[in-house]
Amino acid sequence: MQKFTGAIIIILCVFGGYLWAGGNLSAIWQPAELLIIVGATIGSLIIGNPPHVLKEMRRQFRLIMSARNDEQTYYMELMALMQLLLETIRTGGFKSLDQHIEDPVNSDIFSRFPLIKQDPHLISFITDNLRLMAMGQMSPYELEGLLEQEIEAIEQDLLLPSRSMQRTAEALPGFGILAAVMGIIITMQAIDGSIALIGYHVAAALVGTFLGIFGCYCILDPASNAMAQRVKRDMSAFECIRATLVAYVAKKPTLLAIDAGRKHIQLDIKPSFNEMEKWLAEQEG
Repeated sequence: MQKFTGAIIIILCVFGGYLWAGGNLSAIWQPAELLIIVGATIGSLIIGNPPHVLKEMRRQFRLIMSARNDEQTYYMELMALMQLLLETIRTGGFKSLDQHIEDPVNSDIFSRFPLIKQDPHLISFITDNLRLMAMGQMSPYELEGLLEQEIEAIEQDLLLPSRSMQRTAEALPGFGILAAVMGIIITMQAIDGSIALIGYHVAAALVGTFLGIFGCYCILDPASNAMAQRVKRDMSAFECIRATLVAYVAKKPTLLAIDAGRKHIQLDIKPSFNEMEKWLAEQEG
């Protein structure tokens, strides 16, 4: 809802101000200029990025345009999942987790937490590192170092789409100038025409510049920033898992290990210790 509110404010202020100043909206509708700019933008994204980055960019863009009202429930589910996994290890050893680690999609443990199950990156992070822990004894410091390196690598990969979109946004004014220059070429071809015709062509060319600037600063640049912020916020879940696993390897009780992860949740949605304890007790019941 917040994103749509911002978009409405931009549209009302930019185009409302234009109309208030006596402008005509029909003069801005220049399909040829729009085709040049949009085509150059999409083409540059395709040329400059591998398929997996484009796919992730599409996914992240959809995410920032959708409301996220279940974020606290997501972290509650994550803590409950980690508690269940750690308690399973304590009672039956890592061997009891084999079927769940090898096939999390069909695991009855992971199936209890639908919000977590929808996040393949997080599921992979959990299962891979539980498998690593099962392969041999590791000190808390060794495990923490490995997890920090992996989290940094994951974050860098997930930030690639926003960085690519940011670079494309910086190029948009140039695409607008490209469309404007081509419009001026058309104007020069009609230089022997009437003043009204020449004025129409010049206005159409300037629309290309406007669309490039508008697309950069009002669409792609804010979108890339929102995507980057969403990724950094989502990394809290990985930090939560890291702290939980490190505390578990350090022989902390399960509840204290979960609480170590809770401390990494974003402040605006972080549950209190009592809320966490009550939720975990309900899940056990």
